[in-house]
Amino acid sequence: MNFLKYLKDKLYMIILTSISFLIITLTLLAFKVDKSVIIAIFLILFVLFSIIFLTEYFRKKRFYTELLTNVDLLDKSYLVLETLYKPEFYEGKILYQALYEINKSMNENVNNIKNQWQDFKEYIEMWIHEVKIPLATLSLISNNHKNRVDKKMQTHIKRLEDYVDQVLYYARSENASQDYLIKEVNLNVVIKNVGIRNMDDLLENKIDFLTNNINVQILTDAKWLEFILNQLINNSIKYKRNIKNSFIKITVKEEKEKTVIVVEDNGMGIKETDLKQVFNKSFTGENGRIKSKSTGMGLFIAKNMCEKLGHKIAIESVYSKYTKVFITISKDAYYDILK
Repeated sequence: MNFLKYLKDKLYMIILTSISFLIITLTLLAFKVDKSVIIAIFLILFVLFSIIFLTEYFRKKRFYTELLTNVDLLDKSYLVLETLYKPEFYEGKILYQALYEINKSMNENVNNIKNQWQDFKEYIEMWIHEVKIPLATLSLISNNHKNRVDKKMQTHIKRLEDYVDQVLYYARSENASQDYLIKEVNLNVVIKNVGIRNMDDLLENKIDFLTNNINVQILTDAKWLEFILNQLINNSIKYKRNIKNSFIKITVKEEKEKTVIVVEDNGMGIKETDLKQVFNKSFTGENGRIKSKSTGMGLFIAKNMCEKLGHKIAIESVYSKYTKVFITISKDAYYDILK
């Protein structure tokens, strides 16, 4: 709280007080009061006014300074009321009560929105599970009658399954802590499931699916990691180049405190200008404009889920040469002690 600005705000009061002093002085002179008495009275009044003025300033300064400081320090500024004491001066009480009512109203609105979002999320999840049944039936029929079912139809069914899964995981990502379970997982099993799921697309696009040193134990949630890897494999297939010896390779590097999963392909690659934005929501970039099938959500959801699981994800690429995605999973020593 700036003192000069406070003085400026109280200028009207200072002027009125000065006029009052002048009137009192002139009145005393009119009654021929001794000048020394007038000076003494003037000094007493001035000291009293100064004490009242400064006392008022400092009691308000404490409250407003604390208010502004806490607003700056808090990540969630709307919680500032919880950090303040109730002021003693009337203006502060009015402000405090107004903040209380605003905070109460905001909390009610936030709770309403949360409840609406939860209802919508539950409906979406229920709808997805219902949709999965006919999709699974269509997939089974197409696999059992490959000679009779058009290849394009099989491809579109697979794409529908992937998009439905993407919606499900995105809907759950806001409350991922209620859906995942961190435990020891054999990475070989997870990667095998991903390979089987994408086997038809890999064969159709003549892409070699290679692995190296994947028979390791890691701490993660198998279901979520499988989804993340599936998004990366889908991207590699989608953005393949028309060259011989196309491949997707998953390599695991074991280090002292972490395990790094490297997903590499020799596809289209990513332009340097797009590289920093590939994890942004709905970002498709140059490759996305070439491939109209792109939604720009896969990598965004993958990064979001990695963060929820405590993993790190990074990407490296050279356009028209290769793309490498690194998933870093920490080794939890505390977990080892508990086993």
